[in-house]
Amino acid sequence: MRKADTERALLAQARASAELGSPMYAELLTRAARDPGRAAVEVLGERTETGHILGMLGTVHRLVLEGRVPELAAHYPTAGGTEDPLEAWPAFRDVLSEHAAEIRDGLTDPPQTNEVGRAAPLVGGLLTIADACRPAPPRAAVPRLHLRPLPGGPLPIRLLEIGASAGLNLRADRFRLLHEGGAYGPESPVVLPDAWRGLPPVDAPLAIAERRGCDPNPLDAASPAARRRLLSYVWPDQAARVARLRAAFEVAAAVPATVVKAGAADFLEGLAPRQGAVTVVWHSTMRAYLSDEEAARVDRSIEEAGAAATPGAPVAHLSFEGRDASRLDVLHVVTLRLWPGGDRVVLGEAPSHGLPTTWY
Repeated sequence: MRKADTERALLAQARASAELGSPMYAELLTRAARDPGRAAVEVLGERTETGHILGMLGTVHRLVLEGRVPELAAHYPTAGGTEDPLEAWPAFRDVLSEHAAEIRDGLTDPPQTNEVGRAAPLVGGLLTIADACRPAPPRAAVPRLHLRPLPGGPLPIRLLEIGASAGLNLRADRFRLLHEGGAYGPESPVVLPDAWRGLPPVDAPLAIAERRGCDPNPLDAASPAARRRLLSYVWPDQAARVARLRAAFEVAAAVPATVVKAGAADFLEGLAPRQGAVTVVWHSTMRAYLSDEEAARVDRSIEEAGAAATPGAPVAHLSFEGRDASRLDVLHVVTLRLWPGGDRVVLGEAPSHGLPTTWY
């Protein structure tokens, strides 16, 4: 029964990889599911959730990037490999067998993707918040979304991210987002093509006064080891994602942000509005890694801060999370609550990597 469950989980993730544009991982996971030698089955054991399979792939990729498995690295574009990625299976299987203990230890490490493409939904949501928190009447689309404009402003933004990894998306306003009507954002090493279908309120001014986040295992974007770890969770045949990540390292070096070692609930404990600023708590594709107890504590802290919000000190909760947290291949939704008021509004949807984001 265990073997059958593991095979089904591998095949499900293979389908998700194919749908999300990684034929290499789709092929490797399909071959792993059908492997008579059961190398992947032995590594995974009973740990067959999406995060565990991604942990297996990420740990193997890290071994490649560290130069420890040259036969497999020959198939990985991220390591300069020139051989066909779809022919990587024999070397991949050997790595699973020869490094089984180390890979097994990596299964429970939460993937540190820090996906830069998720800046598309996050920045759009931030613009929606800024539009609702400025003195001029917001554009017509905002009342249609049932967001009540708040008097005062424009207010500087206090940006707080839970599950921030290396904090790359804490600099998301410094990325350039391309859309069918033009572009939003400054000239930047990070360029997100086809970022938006439809538009958030692109004329809303953004002034981020504080960039702070938390992660149980934060990474320093300036560290070569941390950069390898981040790269290891990007799918190696997705050249555009790899390029975006490397470009985001450049932005991180130029724009300060703080990421502290803390769980989400502890980080938000005692959260309160700040007069003269809009406090924004945001997160993307991390909710599934919280226990039910911690998720409840996070919600409680945000609700309490929201209850204390005033027009001069608003609070917002902006999220980009999957409708089904166990699957990467389903559309994620951009959800916003803004206090005073606190009504929940779904602003748009996107694939799990954020591009393109379709605004409702």
